[in-house]
Amino acid sequence: MAAPGHGESELIYDWNEIARKGRVIPKGIEFFDETLRDGLQNPSVKDPDIEDKLRLIHLMDGLGIHAADIGLPGSSKRAFDDCLRICQEVVQSKLSIKLACAGRTVASDITPMVELSQRAGVPIEVYAFVGSSPIRALAEEWDLERIKRFTAEAVDVGVKNGLSVCYVTEDTTRARPEVLAELFRVAVDHGAASLCLCDTVGHATPDGVRNLITFTRSLVSAMGCQVRIDWHGHNDRGLGLVNAIYALEVGADRVHGTALGIGERVGNAPMELILLNLKLLGLLEGQDLTNLLEYCQLTGKAVGFPIPINYPLVGDDAFRTATGVHAAAIIKAQQKGDDWLADRIYSGVPAGMFGRQQEICIGYMSGASNVNYWLRQRDIEPTEALVKGILARAKESKHILTEDEVLSVIHGQA
Repeated sequence: MAAPGHGESELIYDWNEIARKGRVIPKGIEFFDETLRDGLQNPSVKDPDIEDKLRLIHLMDGLGIHAADIGLPGSSKRAFDDCLRICQEVVQSKLSIKLACAGRTVASDITPMVELSQRAGVPIEVYAFVGSSPIRALAEEWDLERIKRFTAEAVDVGVKNGLSVCYVTEDTTRARPEVLAELFRVAVDHGAASLCLCDTVGHATPDGVRNLITFTRSLVSAMGCQVRIDWHGHNDRGLGLVNAIYALEVGADRVHGTALGIGERVGNAPMELILLNLKLLGLLEGQDLTNLLEYCQLTGKAVGFPIPINYPLVGDDAFRTATGVHAAAIIKAQQKGDDWLADRIYSGVPAGMFGRQQEICIGYMSGASNVNYWLRQRDIEPTEALVKGILARAKESKHILTEDEVLSVIHGQA
């Protein structure tokens, strides 16, 4: 709700919506969380304890994430056991989130998923992947007929055992259209319910996203079938987030992401920022995202991935300022009794919408407003002498004052 007596459009002129390029994202889009699969393929993270994995699944469910890849059950006994425990938790807790597992397009990777589904009594979507680009085919010494055979055999195993199969073409964004057309036809003819287009090495620009999804959508339409289209993007060019949102605009039904964007090399599209941006675009009305902070913090702790201090939404500095002019504007808004205004006057992301709040610190660029606010927040009377003393200490410092440093000035004047 905007400031009392004002409409939001009166206070914030939104240039983002002028001659907007791209269509409005339709209803019915889905979010697919890859944190527990692709996220764990990051070479610098550790495999979380099972209790952390279970908590993450609960958080994903609460955030309205539709489905999650819970791992590669065919890769090891521990991976299978963890996947089974997650499946059992979803059943026992009656969660809404759907589960998927990944594997190569070989029967030995698909059969563990069949076993998981049967033992836990829950549907498992099979994400069966195979390289599709000419550079990958050269390295592997694969020809097209061999890839088509892999495709047909893997899809058959899943479908004949009653599982939904998503056919995943690795490196789709560098694959030839005539090759993709043949592979997609084989997969769909054998019963694949969805196709996953992968920017495996972060090669795509938004133009590439549009061209590839438009091509695939036209091909599927010409085949006369209903097939979901997934977008799975990496961040090697720093375009992972932009590409994910653009994919939804140009026709993807489901978009993939990971907590904090962790994943192979520099990672994937960050799920929390996909959700944040769609929320700010007004597309997730009624969806509570206040647990995004816990979702990211738990992931960072569970996998040993420190969150950068300047990371959007969840970094320590995301809603923190020590600059006098900025702090004064926030304080003036709060003094009007207007939380809506205070949360937006110097922030393009309203902290309260995502379970955080604006923070004002004291540093070398601070003014008296910072000190007065800091003291009042702690029920300390901001006398003129005390404010001057703290501000003098701040101006001499090369960093933001810690609480102990401010208290030392207070105690020195007591």
